[in-house]
Amino acid sequence: MEERNQVLLDLKASGWSELGERDAIYKEFNFKNFNQAFGFMTRVALQAEKMNHHPEWFNVYSKVQITLISHDCGGLTKRDVKLAQFIDKAAASV
Repeated sequence: MEERNQVLLDLKASGWSELGERDAIYKEFNFKNFNQAFGFMTRVALQAEKMNHHPEWFNVYSKVQITLISHDCGGLTKRDVKLAQFIDKAAASV
């Protein structure tokens, strides 16, 4: 439980928020244009496929909204944390 709390604090510090009603995390990313947003989504999609762990996401033009939850476990897991950390790196490199 303590490890989970520390991980959540780290994710919150980088802009993720907890969705208490779902035991999930959420973050919104804004890019300069659709091309940047789509490039970011492509990188995340390739990593998600490798991990066999796919985000819930919504995209309109330059905005990408992402929710991470492990449906098979009914809540947040280490896979979500690992993918969130990859997502932050991918967004920073756009």
